[in-house]
Order: sequence, then structure tokens, then C-alpha cells
Amino acid sequence: MARIGAQERRESVIRAAVAEFACTGYHGTSTAAIAQRVGVTQPYLFRLFPDKRAMFVAALVRSMDDTRLAFERAADGMEGGEHALQAMTNAYAQLISTRPETLLMQMQGYATVAAAEAQGDGLIGQVVRAGWMRIWETVHLSLGADAEETASFFACGMLGNTLTAIGLPSGAER
Repeated sequence: MARIGAQERRESVIRAAVAEFACTGYHGTSTAAIAQRVGVTQPYLFRLFPDKRAMFVAALVRSMDDTRLAFERAADGMEGGEHALQAMTNAYAQLISTRPETLLMQMQGYATVAAAEAQGDGLIGQVVRAGWMRIWETVHLSLGADAEETASFFACGMLGNTLTAIGLPSGAER
């Protein structure tokens, strides 16, 4: 039987952290729950990540990167406009229906920024803002740098995130 390497185990922890934090947030998630989901001990988690905050940040980065990549792949080779918009809308609907934890993790990140910064921790805010700007730029450029269309895309997307978070179907799922 082949042993699972540290990098592969780290990836498993990040996936588990996304799932756990997406459901119960930073303060509601225990490292024990993440360890249990992965099938490792808590001490092993802390060999891979220095602390719970580092796991949260890694999960947040992963969820934002996955969202950006979904939009990037969907619009690849398209010259902006309606085709890119439809392709990214479809990619977003696919994310909601198959991997809602990706978007819910981002919502947890947004919700955590103010509390973290009030306690003097600016890292989560930095990660959220940088991730958001990468997603924005990907969509913005894919839509031909049309600011109004980009803002509209994100407004509809945030509505979809909110509906998903409260357990209602988004317009894409109706």
C-alpha cells in the first residue's frame, strides 16, 4: 500500500477545511472536525499548518482560486461580450450546483474580515481583497473591460451566493 505524501495530505486538509469552514465559519469550526474529516490526528494537522488561521487562509485562497479558474476556463478564447458572459454564468451555476462549499467559503471569508481586523489581524482581509481583485480582473477582462457589465455579473453572483447561503435556490437552479 502506497503512503500518502505530505503534499497530498495537505491538499486533503485544504479540501476538508473548505467544507468545514464553509458550513460553520472560522469560530464555529474546530481543528478536530477538520482532522476527523481527513482521517488524521490534530497533531498531524499542525505539522502541515502552523495553526487554525493558516488552515482558514489556505481554504479561502483555494476557494477564491477555484472560482477565478472556473471563470477563466469558461471564457477562454472568447472575445468578451455576450458569449463570455453566458459561459461564465454557466460556470457559476455549475459551481453553485456541484460545489456550493466553494462559494460559501468565500462568504465566510467576507464575514470574517471585519472581526479579524478589529482584533488587529489584517491577513484575512488582505487575502480576501487580493482574491476578490483577481476574480474581478478575470471577469472584467473576459467581458471586454466593461465596468457596468462586470458589476452586474457580480451583483447577480452575490445574490446567488446569498440564496445558496440561506438555502434557497438561485435563479440559475430554478
